[in-house]
Amino acid sequence: MDRSFANQLDVPEDHAAIREGVRGVVSRFDDEYWLARDDDGEFPREFHRAMADAGWLGITMPEEYGGAGLGVTEAAIMMHEVASHGGGMTSASAVHINLFGPHPIVVKGTDDQKRRWVPRLVSGEDQCCFGFTEPDAGLNTTRIKTFAEKVPGGYVVHGQKVWTSTAQVANKIMLLTRTTKFEDCKRPTDGITIFYTDLDRSKIEVRRIPKMGRKAVDSNAIFIDGLFIPEADRIGEEGKGFSYILHSLNPERILIAVEAIGIGQDALRRATRYARERVVFDRPIGQNQAIQHPLAEKWMYLESAWLMAMRAAWLYDSGKACGAEANSAKLLGARAGHDAAWQAIMTHGGFGYAKEYHVERLFREVSITRLAPITEQLILSFIAEKVLDLPKSY
Repeated sequence: MDRSFANQLDVPEDHAAIREGVRGVVSRFDDEYWLARDDDGEFPREFHRAMADAGWLGITMPEEYGGAGLGVTEAAIMMHEVASHGGGMTSASAVHINLFGPHPIVVKGTDDQKRRWVPRLVSGEDQCCFGFTEPDAGLNTTRIKTFAEKVPGGYVVHGQKVWTSTAQVANKIMLLTRTTKFEDCKRPTDGITIFYTDLDRSKIEVRRIPKMGRKAVDSNAIFIDGLFIPEADRIGEEGKGFSYILHSLNPERILIAVEAIGIGQDALRRATRYARERVVFDRPIGQNQAIQHPLAEKWMYLESAWLMAMRAAWLYDSGKACGAEANSAKLLGARAGHDAAWQAIMTHGGFGYAKEYHVERLFREVSITRLAPITEQLILSFIAEKVLDLPKSY
């Protein structure tokens, strides 16, 4: 019996319909499909196309451009369902970049830009990658060095980015650059400009980064050498880009949280099923408190994290401040998902180390949520400073 809050029957009818609709798509892709993608590293195009054809890529996009115009709560329900059926972060990352990553276009784009770009993202015709993080700047976004020099008709860009996901398959890139050098700005956040443009591979070298998990959704270092970007591809005002990306940060944290929770619940279901069925010394191993108590504890942590994520989503959709809740949900959800997946391996014993049972893959997949897009240490510093009114520590 599934007693998770995420699957209770007394949810709004439209939320239940979202779960049912998403489940109808993701259930067509079984464990063997995701295991094969983990082995061969091929982007799950069939899954991405199925989600696009069913209309889910546009759940948060404006209705006038082909989207559903729904909020973070509905997007969170969708992504929790996506992550809960064996695909882990591979399934989630294949589609979640569409939900709030392009939000600067919706918030600050011109009508012409929205008409040009949004319908193609909703339909899946365009795939976008994000060039934000840089190897030297890390999480200190104000210190990025990729520079867009103004020229007649647009800009010429030089620089490099790292951890740019889906750049192997994307045809578009959302690129964060400096248009004024850091030392020439009054405030550290000034002089940053955001673009959405073609990923021109004659000017952008893409190098894949081998990594621990989520092999099928590529991560890359990219090197930009003389990329011309038309002025029509600049989003909003020059030098104001830092403020534009803030619109998508809290939704991103909420989505990462629910994805991690979904993966943890998937792992927990597998572990409890194994504990009921595996007989050693003439009794199910799940009859032993040493097995069942840690699993019970992980259920509690997952459900608690889900409630925090839903509170953060409600606050965001209600137009209320939600930074503390969104960041807390990300930390709690990632930890709960990570710990549940590890406990699932421990419950399986030696078999948990085998790919056949899938829990080791779920553990590798969920681990990234503790590291990105923001570290636990920065979240704790944020709560200490902004909620508890303690002095800034860094």
